[in-house]
Amino acid sequence: MQVLRRLPDNKNIAINLTVSLGRGGEACVYAVPTDGSSVAKIYHKQTEEQGHKLEVMIAHPPDNPTASLGHISIAWPTEALYSSDGTDRIVGFLMPRLRGMRPIIDFYNPRTRRQHCPLFNYQYLLRTARNMAAAFASLHTSGYCIGDVNESNILVSDAALVTVVDTDSFQVSDPSHKTVYRCKVGKPEFTPPELQNKNFGQHERSETHDLFGLGVLIFQLLMEGTHPFSGIYQGTGEPPAYEARIAEGHFTYSQGRRVPYVATPIAPNWEILHPTLQQLFVRCFEDGHYDPKLRPSAQHWLLALAEAEEALVTCSSNPQHIHSNHLHKCPWCERTSRLGGRDPFPSPEAIAAKEHLKPRIKSKRPSYQPQRIPQNTTIPWKATNFPQRVSAQNVPYYQPIKKRRLYPMMFCLIGFGLLGYLDWMIKLTNRPFISQSAYTQQLLQQNQASANNYTFDDYYKQGHALYKIRNYQEAVDRFSKAIEKKSEHSKAYVNRGNAHYNLKEYQAALADYNKAIEINPSEIKAYVNRGNVHHMLAEYSTDPDEEYKLAIADYDRALDINSKDAEAFIRRGIVRSQMAKYSGDSQHDFKKAINDFNYAINISPKRAEAYYQRGLLRYQIAQYSSSFESEYKQAINDFSKALKINSRLAKVYLKRGVVRYELAQYGLAKAGKNHKKAVDDLQKAAKISLEQEDMDSYQQALSSICVVLENRCDTFFQNSSVLGKSS
Repeated sequence: MQVLRRLPDNKNIAINLTVSLGRGGEACVYAVPTDGSSVAKIYHKQTEEQGHKLEVMIAHPPDNPTASLGHISIAWPTEALYSSDGTDRIVGFLMPRLRGMRPIIDFYNPRTRRQHCPLFNYQYLLRTARNMAAAFASLHTSGYCIGDVNESNILVSDAALVTVVDTDSFQVSDPSHKTVYRCKVGKPEFTPPELQNKNFGQHERSETHDLFGLGVLIFQLLMEGTHPFSGIYQGTGEPPAYEARIAEGHFTYSQGRRVPYVATPIAPNWEILHPTLQQLFVRCFEDGHYDPKLRPSAQHWLLALAEAEEALVTCSSNPQHIHSNHLHKCPWCERTSRLGGRDPFPSPEAIAAKEHLKPRIKSKRPSYQPQRIPQNTTIPWKATNFPQRVSAQNVPYYQPIKKRRLYPMMFCLIGFGLLGYLDWMIKLTNRPFISQSAYTQQLLQQNQASANNYTFDDYYKQGHALYKIRNYQEAVDRFSKAIEKKSEHSKAYVNRGNAHYNLKEYQAALADYNKAIEINPSEIKAYVNRGNVHHMLAEYSTDPDEEYKLAIADYDRALDINSKDAEAFIRRGIVRSQMAKYSGDSQHDFKKAINDFNYAINISPKRAEAYYQRGLLRYQIAQYSSSFESEYKQAINDFSKALKINSRLAKVYLKRGVVRYELAQYGLAKAGKNHKKAVDDLQKAAKISLEQEDMDSYQQALSSICVVLENRCDTFFQNSSVLGKSS
């Protein structure tokens, strides 16, 4: 692809973009052959509105809070790129090339942090939050709203430096023409209550909307990935989705109102947060629910996070256990015991011995004390013989914007005293940590070592290894590099498409599967997986039937190539069961889906998934059938067969437990026995989910237990083995 760069004298220079670094639903990112510090983002379908928006952004860039550190905190468009067809259309833009950055979820998720950056301790998490708040402050001061705040738009380095990306989706105001280019997308988990279920394209965003998402991200950073609205549902029926909880203002750790949730037992205790941070979270999610203007600004977060970092002390048992000095004992030692030996911040010795990657130790005598909604109390700090003051110079911190435009606002809000304190803290913390951290130096050396000598096979194997440990973002990067080496390798596109799929980047996955089929029209996996994408896209489509038909066509094509492909039968059966819900002849479609699962089982009798999906379909049929008891029993039988093949499938225990509970509710024979078996199944689902660190399934299982026991679950948990060892 050829595009044009426009020089200050209005002369054009042609650039040939041949190396793709990644592809999304709206654009493709290319390496710039003449500039290794930049990348080119080219839209698939260019619009005049995009061009005008980019011109405004390029003319009015925000300040970079980390300019003195040589780090880019906001990946802002730097130069427009024009079409080479003579139309003078803006087709994309140049932006800084980022290296050594990963999505923020890799750092607040304990599992991925342990795998990729095990020495990233709690102080690093606090500093990451500060750096992120500084970037938000800079954008808001310049009049920009992020709009689509979410975990994929924030990248973090191993040294706790932060970069905000996807900036061309931000809400941008044109000061010359009084035009507002709205952000048309958003993720429900990070969307404030006043925007839930709204058409984003019809609403202008404000700073207060961004601040809700900022609060969610900071909470997840400091609470081991726990969402502020996650918790065990104490009501009846299915637990509501996050968007419903947010819309109702059901902050799980609410201080001023009763909510139908209690904290998930696996979540860190609310009290680990510094008291000032606790106050800001309450303001953000509780007070801000009624008045969005009460949500803490990015500057407020900067001050509170600086205060929290100054209050850190180190545990004498493990130098990686850094916590607030208002606690009378180390919360991470307690948490390690509670998690059955899985240390959230393993010691350097444990990391050197690779103990942090070993399976979690199972407790022989588990016990559990249910967490309650915290009260308005503060744990007094008691002097002990083990805490030691943590140096404030150990992690990099964004310098404040040099223009003192923020200070009058902070003076009005906070006062000169805190401002002086913040200035003093900045002087202590503005030195780059990259030169001080042996861990970071080692990573940088590894990244620089002979990367240019890697072959296609090297990148391909790296991609497979990263995919296997669910590091999908890095897997995409490695498969992309493999494709650069060998662009006609269909399986590399299939594998990159699979990684995109798991990142929910469905359009990018679709493009990869299309390319794989173009290269090799007999690539069965590309057809099956492209069908899976169409199945997922049906959920977002205004015409789901069309997507379902495309999915069925792909599965049919795969079966034309190989009539013994069990996976294609399973996936086609799943789509047909979905279509049957809205079909005019549901019984006929149910039968076709059952036949698909039967074929899959005949081909591959040891495929637990086939039995599980057939069981789900039986359960679905029971909702429409007069002989529901028979269908329920057949569903239970299929779930049991799946578990006989693989006894570690938490989702199967969960569904079998739900079916048994519903069967017991009808008061038929053996109702009491089915009720007990339902509890047993749900308990197993919770245990396995916890051991596999699948927190969503774990929370769903615990919530289901509370529903089955009609909310009398506290006593049950105290005497059960749902959790690992507790302190």
